[in-house]
Amino acid sequence: MKQIYLDHNATTPVCKEVLEAMVPYFIQDYGNASSVYSMGQKARHAVDEAREVIGNALGTEATDIIFTSGGTEANNFAIKGIAMANLNKGRHIITSSIEHLAVLEPCRFIEKELGFDVTYLPVDKQGMVDTDKLKDAIRKDTILISIMFANNETGTIQPIKDISKIARENKIYFHTDSVQVLGKMPIDVEELGIDMCSFSGHKLYGPKGIGAMYLRKGVRITPFQHGGHHERNKRAGTENVPGIVGFAKAVKIAYRDMKKNDDHLKKLTKKMWEGLNKELKEIYLNGHPENRLSSTLNISFRYIEGESMVLNFDMKGISASTGSACTSGSLEPSHVLTAMGVSPDMAQGSVRFSFGYENTEEDVYYCLAEIPPIVEKLRKMSPLC
Repeated sequence: MKQIYLDHNATTPVCKEVLEAMVPYFIQDYGNASSVYSMGQKARHAVDEAREVIGNALGTEATDIIFTSGGTEANNFAIKGIAMANLNKGRHIITSSIEHLAVLEPCRFIEKELGFDVTYLPVDKQGMVDTDKLKDAIRKDTILISIMFANNETGTIQPIKDISKIARENKIYFHTDSVQVLGKMPIDVEELGIDMCSFSGHKLYGPKGIGAMYLRKGVRITPFQHGGHHERNKRAGTENVPGIVGFAKAVKIAYRDMKKNDDHLKKLTKKMWEGLNKELKEIYLNGHPENRLSSTLNISFRYIEGESMVLNFDMKGISASTGSACTSGSLEPSHVLTAMGVSPDMAQGSVRFSFGYENTEEDVYYCLAEIPPIVEKLRKMSPLC
């Protein structure tokens, strides 16, 4: 049976070039990067080179990059670290209602444990934050705005430069969860005016368990992981040298092939949407029709539950999801789609297809042959039809 993986927003396979770059740091140059002898210094050099690669990709200095265990840790570091370091300045932050749980849960934590007020901005039906509502939400005690760069479920891209300008004009720190964006579109932190942004290696054909946070010089933040003097006293813990090397290699490859991959992904998602829309009635695109990641296609199918579709797709070798992998198994409709005004039944009937560069047109043709019959079969079984 043909196997087609269409859940790249959840994770990606490790690229062969990435794996090859990592292997020596598991079995040959495996020294601790904090050690002073030659094997440790080889590891240190590899970490320094990786930091340089990622800094260059973001248009900043290597010293502004802090390695973490992934995007979740980076988001927690940004939100909790800013909150703890700036208690004397204010206890109000602004985020959006469509953030990943790695942002929403730290926000709920500081509400409960530190007495913060958090404003959760609404979005329009395409998943876009209204910058006028952002301006209205700002208070004298607002210390942080955290709005994701692109949504992991719908792919909708936010007006990051406009948001950062508002933050700067009001002397408020601005953080953006950029986990889904790195390697898919350019990110120039200086041009965009970002103070902090979060990344994860496994979203761009790198290894799991490694990520990074860009931290602009001068940002007042408190580390929440304590121990040794790693990462310039910002994040304690022995460096994951193979992971860091693999992450940097994945970034280098992604930036090398970005234009080619973007064109390819746009072509695939266009064919998929147009093909399904031709074959099936009452299906609806969720998210912005144009201003979204080229890899992401979120569709609601009326009269069917998303979980049923995903399980039936899997029996035909097609891997897709109903939304974020971190909320898989939840009986509640997607908080992202709900915030966009999608009705509960349509939100429950949504499927996210997220393509990768290894997908082909033949994959799309296979899906277009297999998915419509599955949808029609499930609709015939549905009491809602």
